[in-house]
Amino acid sequence: MQAETAGRRRRGRGSGGAVRTTHYGQLTNPFQPQALLSGDEIAAIHATALRILAELGIKVLLPEARALLRAAGALVDPETLMVRIGADIVADALAAAPGSFVMRARDPGRDVAMAPGTLAFLSGAGCPGCSDRIRGRRPGSLADFRELTQLIETFDVLHMLTAVVEPQDSPMHRRHYDTMQVQLETSCKVPFVYARGQAQVEQSFEMLGLALGLGAGFADQPRCYTVINTNSPRQLDVPMAQGIMDFARAGQMAVITPFCLMGAMAPVTLAGAMCLQHAEALAGIVLAQLVRAGAPVMYGAFASNVDMKSGAPAFGTPEHVKASIVSGQLARHIGLPWRGSAGAASNTADAQGAHETELSMWGALLGGANLTIHAAGWLEGGLTLGYEKLITDLEMLQVMAELCVPVAGGEAERAFDAIAQIEPGGHFLGVDHTMARYRTAFYAPLLADLSNYGGWIEAGSMRADERATTVWQDRLAAFVLPPGAAEGLEPVRRYIADHIAAGGALPVS
Repeated sequence: MQAETAGRRRRGRGSGGAVRTTHYGQLTNPFQPQALLSGDEIAAIHATALRILAELGIKVLLPEARALLRAAGALVDPETLMVRIGADIVADALAAAPGSFVMRARDPGRDVAMAPGTLAFLSGAGCPGCSDRIRGRRPGSLADFRELTQLIETFDVLHMLTAVVEPQDSPMHRRHYDTMQVQLETSCKVPFVYARGQAQVEQSFEMLGLALGLGAGFADQPRCYTVINTNSPRQLDVPMAQGIMDFARAGQMAVITPFCLMGAMAPVTLAGAMCLQHAEALAGIVLAQLVRAGAPVMYGAFASNVDMKSGAPAFGTPEHVKASIVSGQLARHIGLPWRGSAGAASNTADAQGAHETELSMWGALLGGANLTIHAAGWLEGGLTLGYEKLITDLEMLQVMAELCVPVAGGEAERAFDAIAQIEPGGHFLGVDHTMARYRTAFYAPLLADLSNYGGWIEAGSMRADERATTVWQDRLAAFVLPPGAAEGLEPVRRYIADHIAAGGALPVS
């Protein structure tokens, strides 16, 4: 079966008109951002977050970050490492942070805009393990990382690459080389770089710069990104603070994302969790702008609740959806693009997992998220990336992408003449209006079986997860590199070989 490259699915050719071609590369959210709180209530959360930063402070473990904040006027306690940041410092940082920017890919056709109304989806990320129906549940490997990156490459509804699984067979002193090499050899989409210490980050930038043929101009445009997670409540650890500074200095995007689980690392109330999330995100934004005014940053939101019986994270809950919508309100209040989060707590690609991811995706979509991470494949609250779950979630994302296509409402689409041709009680199956459009009129499912029960039985009675296995297997079997992916990589390979021979670079904890 020929792979469907970059989401460009084609129905059969024939007498039914033009071939249907889809392009999901740059989407515009068709929905007006929703609001759950009034403008006054959002302003009150912002004011409370400013009070948290000024009166309670945030613990910053990196000495260089504390020194930079102190120089800007923050109050630093050298014994407790608490940093109290005044509202004027926050205001200056928000004035400097860009409200929109473009993530530049190796292939300009894969650029991703981060601006009001734009919409981008990313796969699940950071999973220590993976699973599929053929090979079972297992620790992530470099081979899995490569396979999953290839799958991400073939769907243009997944707009940038992610650290989809942790390749645990790659030692930590060389993992950043291996993952960057796979991303560059497999795809021309915007790559991900872990913030695990200055040496690894700077070497990742150097590898990407070599692939792009850039020298000092690397910092002119954001070309990769990282996710910075604060240690909620109110702590910024060494690698995360260092990551903010390194990415800001290099002009690369940091997605500053508190991980506020209501009832555990955040207050049990939605408003309280939002105050804490907002304060922590603002602290990270301040640090980035102090390093380099105008550095691209994204307001990150990853707030949901825990199951109060077990303490386990929950996703796709009403609280998760509400938190996403309120997070969007807060991001718009400060004028920054924002990252939302989907995900599933389910242990397998079942109905629970499907509705958890879809409901959490609707929260991000209705909240106006510019970027939604963990939109496909996430299981077990992020412990596992499921191959079948990736495919079943991609069906959902492609449907959401179809919602972004403007609805045509011209004279031909209003179909008066077609309606006039058909007597009451008739049908439109053979009318000229239908025959000219039937091959291109509707979305062609990636996975869904729309046959009747008898046809389903004859085809083997396969469930959606079983059909998903066939999809990912066929995609991998037919994978071909996108144009340009193999170009200019020899300097990167030499760089990696030389640095591994010299001992690599360990992460910083």
